[in-house]
Amino acid sequence: MRYAQIRDMDISNGEKIGVALFTSGCRFYCKNCFNKELWDVKSGNLWSKEVEDNFLTLAKPDYISRISILGGEPFIDENLTDLEKLVKRIKETYPNKKLWIYSGYTYEELLERAKNILNYVDILVDGKFVEELKDIRLKFRGSSNQRIIDMKETNKQGKIVLSSLNK
Repeated sequence: MRYAQIRDMDISNGEKIGVALFTSGCRFYCKNCFNKELWDVKSGNLWSKEVEDNFLTLAKPDYISRISILGGEPFIDENLTDLEKLVKRIKETYPNKKLWIYSGYTYEELLERAKNILNYVDILVDGKFVEELKDIRLKFRGSSNQRIIDMKETNKQGKIVLSSLNK
């Protein structure tokens, strides 16, 4: 896995204050994507145990309530192995911090692609950014087709449960 950026005081990719990891690589090529520089799977830096340790240390303070993973596209094939290890470690280390993941894949596609990873996620923001559906009034997403899914309730109920943040 490669990554382009780590934010240690992120206030825009989920509720409250968090840390954010921007993975490299995306094959959706959404029109007017705000992270086009992350499309190249070879861009950015190589993910390593040392980088992972540092990232988790950034999440340690009590005022950090959330960890967000976005990109690029976290769920591309090249990222899946490291992403699964990372989300497991995040939830083992910080079971009470919310784990948000943003993906251009839909929940339904991710069930087939990476169901095991979804088991660790608290909030999934799914769906490609669609320029024609862009709405700057939306919280935590760029276009109205994207959903903010409460994964704990979705897993519990066996059907998609949208977060109250969708309003």
